[in-house]
Amino acid sequence: MANAVLVVLGIGSNRGDSRRIIFDAVQELASLLADLQKASLYKTAPLHVTDQAEFINTAVSGSYEGTSLALLACIHEIERRFGRDRTQERRWGERTLDIDILLFGEGQYNDPSLGNSGLEIPHPRLKERRFALEPLLELQPSAVEPCTGLSYRSICDSLPDQGVKRIVE
Repeated sequence: MANAVLVVLGIGSNRGDSRRIIFDAVQELASLLADLQKASLYKTAPLHVTDQAEFINTAVSGSYEGTSLALLACIHEIERRFGRDRTQERRWGERTLDIDILLFGEGQYNDPSLGNSGLEIPHPRLKERRFALEPLLELQPSAVEPCTGLSYRSICDSLPDQGVKRIVE
């Protein structure tokens, strides 16, 4: 795995059997990421669109050989297989499965030519979302934001509660 990079993916669901969906999606991601590690599950109040069910969130990390765009294509296919139809959903609304690339190595990437399905790494709203930061920090406690060098722990600690609760399994 000479060209492999460490990636962290955020995973969420609030439609259907979210725990089962996340468990099954993690199994599929294990075929993409070597040495996959999974964070705890977190129950999360919806942030922007509040008239929907709570989310179940987690994160996984592992080594990936390939480009960030190739990983994004694989992720979108997994989401589709679990019933996600981006053309039929409202922004920040309900979804059977959402997988975001939070970190891809230590680098930054932004391709605005892809429009709304574009790819920006680190994830552009990571610093605002405890539901993504808490599981990320469980897997990568010393992770730092590449633009500023700030620790994601200090960023997370500066955020309000946001209704994120670790689920004891």
